Amino acid sequence: MNWNRNYCVLLLFLLPAIAFAQETRQQLLFNDNWKFYKGEVKEAEKTAFNDASWRTLNLPHDWSVEGPFSKEWASGTGYLPGGIGWYRKTFTLPAKWSGRNVFIYFDGVYKNSEVFINGHSIGKRPNGFIPFQYELTQYLKAGGNNTLAVKVDHSAFADSRWYTGSGIYRNVYLIATNPVHIDKWGVAFSTPVVSAASATANIAVTVANSSKANQPVTVQCTLLDKDGKQIATAQKNITANTKTTSEAGCTFNVSNPVLWSVDNPYLYTLRVSLLAGGKKTDEWTDKVGIRSIRYDANNGFFLNEVYTKLLGVCIHDDAGVLGVAVPEEVWIRRFRTLKAAGVNSIRFSHNPHADYLYRLCDEMGFVVMDEAFDEWEAGKNKWIKGWNKGTPGRDGYNTYFKEWADRDLRDMILRNRNRPSIIMWSIGNEIDYPNDPYTHEILNSGNNPQIYGRGYDSTHPPASRLGEISKHLVQVAKKYDTTRPVTAALAGVVMSNTTSYPANLDIVGYNYQDYRYEEDHKKYPNRVIYDSENGMRLSAWNAASKPYVAGMYLWTGIDYLGEAGEWPNRSNQAGLLDLGGFAKPEYYFRQSLWTQKPMVYIGTAHIPKSEDNGIWSHRQAAPKWNGTDGDSIRVNCFTNCDETELFLNGESLGKRTMADSKNRLMYWNTVYHPGELIAKGYKDGKEAARYSLATTGKATKIAAGIYKDPLIDARTGVQQIEVALTDDKGQKVYDAEDAVTVSIKGAATLLGLENSDANDVSDYKADTRKARHGKLIVYVQPASKGGAYEVKLQAAGMEPVVLLFN
Repeated sequence: MNWNRNYCVLLLFLLPAIAFAQETRQQLLFNDNWKFYKGEVKEAEKTAFNDASWRTLNLPHDWSVEGPFSKEWASGTGYLPGGIGWYRKTFTLPAKWSGRNVFIYFDGVYKNSEVFINGHSIGKRPNGFIPFQYELTQYLKAGGNNTLAVKVDHSAFADSRWYTGSGIYRNVYLIATNPVHIDKWGVAFSTPVVSAASATANIAVTVANSSKANQPVTVQCTLLDKDGKQIATAQKNITANTKTTSEAGCTFNVSNPVLWSVDNPYLYTLRVSLLAGGKKTDEWTDKVGIRSIRYDANNGFFLNEVYTKLLGVCIHDDAGVLGVAVPEEVWIRRFRTLKAAGVNSIRFSHNPHADYLYRLCDEMGFVVMDEAFDEWEAGKNKWIKGWNKGTPGRDGYNTYFKEWADRDLRDMILRNRNRPSIIMWSIGNEIDYPNDPYTHEILNSGNNPQIYGRGYDSTHPPASRLGEISKHLVQVAKKYDTTRPVTAALAGVVMSNTTSYPANLDIVGYNYQDYRYEEDHKKYPNRVIYDSENGMRLSAWNAASKPYVAGMYLWTGIDYLGEAGEWPNRSNQAGLLDLGGFAKPEYYFRQSLWTQKPMVYIGTAHIPKSEDNGIWSHRQAAPKWNGTDGDSIRVNCFTNCDETELFLNGESLGKRTMADSKNRLMYWNTVYHPGELIAKGYKDGKEAARYSLATTGKATKIAAGIYKDPLIDARTGVQQIEVALTDDKGQKVYDAEDAVTVSIKGAATLLGLENSDANDVSDYKADTRKARHGKLIVYVQPASKGGAYEVKLQAAGMEPVVLLFN
């Protein structure tokens, strides 16, 4: 399993015992062979508890996605269950570990987790999206069995507006250090001065000392290039005071740095070593980038002093059938596809995401908005019977905000402050949604496109609280990082403008408020404005294209579970990609706007529809050429070429030019005849791109392709098998809905089949699923030790396909 490349030593055995040879820190994945029970159990935290009957599984694990779907649960979270779950793991440590500090690190547990070691409660964390670490040292038995137990309480299942999953759904690490060591998230790398000729790098190091005496320590900081060549180094001598932490700062200059950018995401390796008493007591390494960011109220965003329009998408955590326990390889495929559409920025909405996602953004060249909260002190509406249907619930993070918000925001920033990809911290999403929960008299007048209820509602908290709370959260954020601006995504700008909320922010995000850009830019000339969330309307992009708007984030990059309609609708379909990670027609329209490489796409729509029909409309352009001979049919075309010519069976149906096309949509109203439809896109009078559709017959064959990428380990990485149903000629049949069954023999397991059907509430963990639009994706997990296996794909009346893996 390729959960965390380059950052840890993989366990090559099942951890009944652990041995370490190195003297410095060890960080190991601690994911294998946990025991799990869904439900409340008395005394399950105790060492003597008998868990032999419990299910054995590997982490990450999301029990909610195992279902079953039921309308007794909440539409907001995809009609999947919550509840209580227990996890246990027994392991042994060798006696030579005496004197070492041992920690357990959870990247995320949803939610209300309580962790026990050998019966002792060592901590609780309500927030299900925040990583946390506990020290185990004082409770461990050096020569005997040790038992970790984790209780997870997601009983308040309708606690979110989107699917969150349940359980230990991200990686777990076991960490061992010497008493003098670098503290958790104890290295801060920044580049306050950057140019093509040179860069100044500052490294702040927090040193922990749990020994009984103060220790003289040398802190060494070294920067290495991709080839391992030393580029710069510096060191600092300090005294590490006992039972506390001490700070050290190093600075060095880098000549002719390779600057990190979205087109060239170059990463250096930063190595920080501690030496005490003539010995190396700790060593920490991570990938870092050298880059500068700047925002201008009139001219937008600059990366390395190069104007860069933020072409972004919002994403949630899940991947359909995988729930929120998503392997890294799945996101690699999704990110590659989004990158090909011109996307250069990701908004991690509306919570901190898995650790490896930020690393992937560093490696693949995306700039990132990292977001902390979807609600503050008061709960938002959580729809239970369907979006905007019935009576909403109010369970959620608001219960814990007062006690935990400062710590959660701090930890989000400390974990990710070395990521060159991150260009802003967001303290909240749509906290100011009118009357959900805050209100103001101005809601009785003016233009308020998003509003719950009608006008001012005195029973709701006053909008003035937005200014008070945001001021405090900005102060918290800047305590831990001043190298990036603090932002928030505002849904009720007209209301928030009556408060100090926007002025408290460094840059201001507008959700679905594009009509306000011009007016607010004039009224608040020093305000940096960007489109933090919007639908697919071309008019929204035209507004965001203005130079003073720093960029745009589409809702959304990928379909996601939850925020659903009435039963059995279980997922939101707002994405450029569907749940299986396949491109939808809207994807190609966005590609025509956001890319320069010549492209053309055609699809059919029997009923002409406005190409800009509201926030949530998607363009109709199904990639198929089937129908009744002689019927009228419309062909829609998305392209970035100057002109496009359409051919049916070799005969030209005429050219369309971009200059004459309304709203960048070329189309032909024509008559259907079977055969082949070809669109040719021209640049400067020469063919630059083409796209074809052909009349297909009945689905008679299964085609399967294995997704490959340089970042995916072909032997142990999760295999993503893209399945398409074809006719006798090998042409994909768009309307095929045949059921496909998957069976596996050998050293692998089936993780799931996803068909992206928002209304399919059949068993999500079954080995059979109907295709949708003639395709689905199969996820297969190879054994961690490797080994041969075969994957067999079957459908009624079709010859089986067998894929062999070694």
